[in-house]
Amino acid sequence: MKSVTSRDNPFYKELKSLAASSQARRKAGRTLLDGVHLCQSWLELRGAPNHCVVSEGALHNPEVADIVARCESLHAHVTALPDALFGALSQVEHGVNLLFLVETPAPVQPAAMSVSAVLLDGVQDPGNVGSILRSAAAAGITQVFCSAGTAFCWSPKVLRAAMGAHFVLEIFEHVDLGALIDASRISVLAMSGYAEQKLWQVDLRGPVAWLLGHEGQGVADDLMGRATHQVVIPHAGRVESLNVAAAGAICFFEQLRQRQA
Repeated sequence: MKSVTSRDNPFYKELKSLAASSQARRKAGRTLLDGVHLCQSWLELRGAPNHCVVSEGALHNPEVADIVARCESLHAHVTALPDALFGALSQVEHGVNLLFLVETPAPVQPAAMSVSAVLLDGVQDPGNVGSILRSAAAAGITQVFCSAGTAFCWSPKVLRAAMGAHFVLEIFEHVDLGALIDASRISVLAMSGYAEQKLWQVDLRGPVAWLLGHEGQGVADDLMGRATHQVVIPHAGRVESLNVAAAGAICFFEQLRQRQA
């Protein structure tokens, strides 16, 4: 284990840049995972991080000490920081002062969809994106395609909301969803409050792609026109619509229900 005590240390400056800026994370192709749960999930599902960063005070936490020991056994770099320096890196209130520095996964995008997937068209709220990823992974969906206007999936807020779902998904960003839909080998279902076909009237036992749109504007018209089906989730209340993450979860688990029936 190494120790860094200076704010002028180049590695510490790199960490601060990555912690503060999505642009820096995109440019570097690196991401910070903050907290015990995300770090444990990465170890279990992806293996050793590039670097484990821990505050000196957190080393007395048994969970943190165990993660640090596992990283050292996997020959990952481990660096300890004074608590005051670490505080400038974390966005988690009352966290345990543990970070992993990892390479942002960049899977090769398939030419066409052939397994169940989620298409996010301009979903901007990081909490919604993270919740959608978490629900998709829980329902057995493996691929997520995001348009350029969708929140950056590897931002801290999305990572926290997804609770480790990133590590079992293939996530593709800055995708031309129109071209992807045109090449699709599976049905594409667009969610719309104005559709006549109800969700449970569609046969979902095979692979489908779920097209979810912007929180206020919904799915873009050009993409809506490309969809195989436009479907609605009926609801009995007087509210106008469902939150996009809630709607996505209902869709994913209706598909799972049909498959398991």
